[in-house]
Amino acid sequence: MSVKVSRNIQMVDLVGQYEKVKTEIDSAIQEVITSSRFINGPSVKEFQADLEKYLGVKHVIPCANGTDALQIAMMALGLKQGDEVITANFTFAATVETIAFLGLVPVMVDVDPTTFNIDIKEIEKAITPKTKAIVPVHLFGQCADMEPILALAKKHNLFVIEDTAQAIGADYIFADGKKKKAGTIGNIGTTSFFPSKNLGAYGDAGALYTNDDALAKKCRMIVNHGQSTQYNYEILGVNSRLDSLQAAILKVKLKHLDSYAAARNKAASYYDHAFSPLSLDNRAKGEGWERSSGAGGEVKIKTPVRSKNSTHVFHQYTLTLNGVNRDKLKEHLASKEIPSMIYYPVPLHSQPAYKHPVNEKRTYPVTDKLCASVISLPMHTELDEETLKYITDSVLEFCNK
Repeated sequence: MSVKVSRNIQMVDLVGQYEKVKTEIDSAIQEVITSSRFINGPSVKEFQADLEKYLGVKHVIPCANGTDALQIAMMALGLKQGDEVITANFTFAATVETIAFLGLVPVMVDVDPTTFNIDIKEIEKAITPKTKAIVPVHLFGQCADMEPILALAKKHNLFVIEDTAQAIGADYIFADGKKKKAGTIGNIGTTSFFPSKNLGAYGDAGALYTNDDALAKKCRMIVNHGQSTQYNYEILGVNSRLDSLQAAILKVKLKHLDSYAAARNKAASYYDHAFSPLSLDNRAKGEGWERSSGAGGEVKIKTPVRSKNSTHVFHQYTLTLNGVNRDKLKEHLASKEIPSMIYYPVPLHSQPAYKHPVNEKRTYPVTDKLCASVISLPMHTELDEETLKYITDSVLEFCNK
């Protein structure tokens, strides 16, 4: 029987995280207020420079949010109405929404059943003469397999736009051992600093990354109404600036990003081992299917698989259930005041807003299965052993009935 913990459990404990950096954050906010330089103030340029150094990328272009970042990337690359853009079906709506909003054609493909990231074989099958770009989503905290994606892009002369909203700080490992940060591998990377992200602001915020000087220049114009200099509008742009307060907060939190990832990995390891003594054996085989303790050895839980070519920063810790009633498990956890989330309950190809003839003949067996069987447990930087034990005991209590 699980014993209730002494404090409320959160999916993401932003208050607990803030309390540890309160002095730094409060000072940074006060500095911006004192200066009253709320738009394009010094903190924006400082955060931009710090993030460029952290990522090892030539250009970071701050913007208002992650969805804008995707839109700006596609505008800067010159994609035109009717162009096809391939992306994953199993992802947050913003990825597909932006493609459709610009009059492009979102071509959704299935994902890998172990990593949940876009399936390379499905990308290749979906390429047509109208295809102009691939948008791999680095889902739940680890990179999509970028090396073969880059090879496909080169072969077919396609752009690669990385959606890095859930994987900032993750490293992609090439076959030769070289490493690059998520978002710095393709033509351009985009990210969100939504508060619950691994590097989260205290409101909406986003950024783009690129090593291409001309592309960076174009992005900087687009985020500021298409201006090259004040009142000179060279191209069609938008109003999507990162405000100075958010930049100041992000500048402080960036210094702690690697320690945040370490704390998330520590929690993920606890989950892994609590759910199965065979977790390391299975993970070494790349299977990821774990045995819940008891229950006659019946396989009921699939824990997250770490890709061999990416580090994992665990934006989410997501279980795939086998023969376990997800809704009843969610109710069971809620009865014990344990939050959980389902990312994502309805596949994008079934959403009325994103239906398109190009996708009608496609099948998505992996996405359909995941949407029906995944559940995410609390994952953040403030999880302690008492809380983790209570959560895992509660899950096992239900699964072993």
